[in-house]
Amino acid sequence: MSMKKLKRVLPFSLAIILASVSLPVTALADSAKVVTLGANLSDEQKASMYKYFGTSADQVDTIEVTNTDERKYMEGIATESQIGTRTYSCSYVEPTDSGGIQVKVANLTFVTSSMIASTLLTSGVENCNVVAGSPIEVSGTGALTGIMMAYEKASGKELSEDQKATATEELVTTGDLAKDLGQDTASDLINDVKESVIEDKLTDPSDIQDAISDAADKQGITLTDDQLAKITSLMESISQYDYDVKALKKTLDNLDGKSGGFFSNLWSSIKGFFGGDSSGGGIINNTDDAALGNDAIIDSTLDAVKTKANDAVNQAKEEGLWDKIVGFFKDLFGGDDTENSDNTDSTDAVEENTDNNTDTGSTDNNADNDTSTNAE
Repeated sequence: MSMKKLKRVLPFSLAIILASVSLPVTALADSAKVVTLGANLSDEQKASMYKYFGTSADQVDTIEVTNTDERKYMEGIATESQIGTRTYSCSYVEPTDSGGIQVKVANLTFVTSSMIASTLLTSGVENCNVVAGSPIEVSGTGALTGIMMAYEKASGKELSEDQKATATEELVTTGDLAKDLGQDTASDLINDVKESVIEDKLTDPSDIQDAISDAADKQGITLTDDQLAKITSLMESISQYDYDVKALKKTLDNLDGKSGGFFSNLWSSIKGFFGGDSSGGGIINNTDDAALGNDAIIDSTLDAVKTKANDAVNQAKEEGLWDKIVGFFKDLFGGDDTENSDNTDSTDAVEENTDNNTDTGSTDNNADNDTSTNAE
């Protein structure tokens, strides 16, 4: 694209960018920010979690989550070792009005940010920012319980008890699959099948099994009969509920980094360049990883989106577009058109010729692991 063409197109694009920078994803009206703290944390550990969350006790509502709370949803689904006897998992929840579900986790070894985001969809949540973690390494199997409790208090909306139980079943099933397949592969498999079941309204067990087989084949996975049966049972439960397909796809696309195509991701990076971080995430962006120490295990659903945006920038740089776009915006804000008019005209002429030529020519942790200490 020539500089003349760029200057004709980009003012309009700039207006769109500035408008979108000024209209970020916002917290849901009349909602609160809620923190949940594991009942077995010491006062010092609780303080470290507030610091990690980037907030304080006087700025949020706080709920204490006990092992009894976790057992309400996990008994009959998770094993005793997965449920444990003590509660250390914490969460910070901010309902939003759009953007899907974004999650960041710290020191949770059994579950990932992707697993929690997907299971929250199953529970009936559509838009929300979540930070979940612990000051020490724990499995995190009970983290979902606290998150759902926090969401209900923060949003003022009650989630279906049956859907919350199904969400817990999904978290445990995905975590168990991850032991054999790896966390990313297990999450991708469950998400692919769930999307097919909800989007295609599959309810018949044989149709659901076909969807599972297709997803497994796509990823080169061979499932055991037991794994197939557990996934089928889970998806039969999910198929009973009505979900917003657009909301589902928004979050699942976030998890895959499919927030948009090349130009969408490029615009996201441009917004970030001129207007700060545009990746969304709300409270996630205020977390203080250093509060949990240098060895904290951190995982966020925002990583995939940011990676795609960075890929778009790198591609634009390789094709010579990025410097032109950034330079154009800098000229708009601080350049002198009078001084550079002659140079600009000559540059345009050279680039017009280049375009024409191109057109005619031819890219101490052990103490807190569920399996060893019954802590989650």
